[in-house]
Amino acid sequence: MSENKSKLSILTNGILNENPVLRLVLGTCPTLAVTTMASNGIGMGLAATFVLLCSNIVISALRNIIPNQVRIPCYITVIAGFVSVVQMIVKAYVPDLDKALGVYLPLIVVNCIILGRAEMFASKNGIVDSALDGIGMGIGFTITLTVMGSIREILGSGTWMAGLGGLIPSLGADFAIRVIPESIDTFSLMTSAPGGFFVFGILMAGATWLTTRPKKEAPAAEGGNA
Repeated sequence: MSENKSKLSILTNGILNENPVLRLVLGTCPTLAVTTMASNGIGMGLAATFVLLCSNIVISALRNIIPNQVRIPCYITVIAGFVSVVQMIVKAYVPDLDKALGVYLPLIVVNCIILGRAEMFASKNGIVDSALDGIGMGIGFTITLTVMGSIREILGSGTWMAGLGGLIPSLGADFAIRVIPESIDTFSLMTSAPGGFFVFGILMAGATWLTTRPKKEAPAAEGGNA
C-alpha cells in the first residue's frame, strides 16, 4: 500500500506541490512566450511531456553507465535526440503548431524543466519512478500553460481554443469558441508580454497559497472516561 502511495505521490507531485512552472519556477521563457492562446499551451505541453517521459526513462536506464564527469553533455544529447523526433513529427503532421511555437519548440533541448528532472530525479531513481516523474511534471507543465493561455486568450482576444484546428485538422483552420461578444472591447494587453507576466504572477501566488496554507486540525473528540 505504501509503495503504491509513494508512486502516486511521484506522479501527482508535479501537478501542484512541485509544479515545474508555478512552484519550481522553471521553463518560464516558453511559458510566457507561447501562452497567448490555449491551443499553443496544449501543443507545447504535450511536446515537452513526450520529451520528459522518454529522456527520463533513457537517462534512468543509463544512470550507472554514464560517467559522472560528462553526465550533463550526455543528458543534453539524449534530450536533443527526442526533441528532434518531436520537431520532425510536428513539422510533418501539425505545421500550424510548428509555426505558432516557432523557435521555442527546438529550444525544449535547453528547457530547465527537462534537464533539471534528468539531473535531480532520473539520474538517481529507477525507470518506473522516473517515467512517473516525467509524466507528472509534464501534466503539471501542460495544465499551467493551458490555463495561462486560456486566461490570456479569453481576456485578450475574446475567443478560446482558436488555433485548435492546427492540432486537430478536422476542426478547420478557423475554429474558435467565441467567449466575449465582438461588440465588447477586449483587454488586448493580455496578449502582450506584460499581460503574460501579470497572469503568471497571479497563478504563482495562487499555487503558493494552496501549497503553503495551514491545514485545519481535526476537532478533538468530545467526551471521555468519567
